[in-house]
Amino acid sequence: MTTSDRPAARVVCLDREGSVLLMHWRDHVSGRDLWEPPGGGLHPGDEPIDAARRELSEETGLPGDVVTDRYVDVARDFTWLGIRYVKTEPFFLARLRSVSPVCTDQSLTLEERQTYLGYGWFAVDALPDSVEPPELAEVIRELM
Repeated sequence: MTTSDRPAARVVCLDREGSVLLMHWRDHVSGRDLWEPPGGGLHPGDEPIDAARRELSEETGLPGDVVTDRYVDVARDFTWLGIRYVKTEPFFLARLRSVSPVCTDQSLTLEERQTYLGYGWFAVDALPDSVEPPELAEVIRELM
């Protein structure tokens, strides 16, 4: 199995009531589905916060400028589409003034469109079982 340490950034996006936005994906290689915060890889020359803002906007249609410079580094070790990723990612905090805003997926890449199942807003104490990373509730609490 190929291993990658591709730099990436994620966004813990909280609405006015403190619910967190999670994206729902299905890995068609392993058959596994998961929920995770929006985010993705850094482009050459990107700072992590720039990638976080871009990815939030591209994956959800929400404004990237709600992403703050507050972050927590999170060790990751997961497999996606047959590639094992072992790295540390910054998880940035974003806060929205509205409650559970509607997200759009108009700017997803082809790979993302093939694996995307939707999104949801979840209370921190009621995250899905298949959340990635598994310690996301602790990450959120640390950012709050």
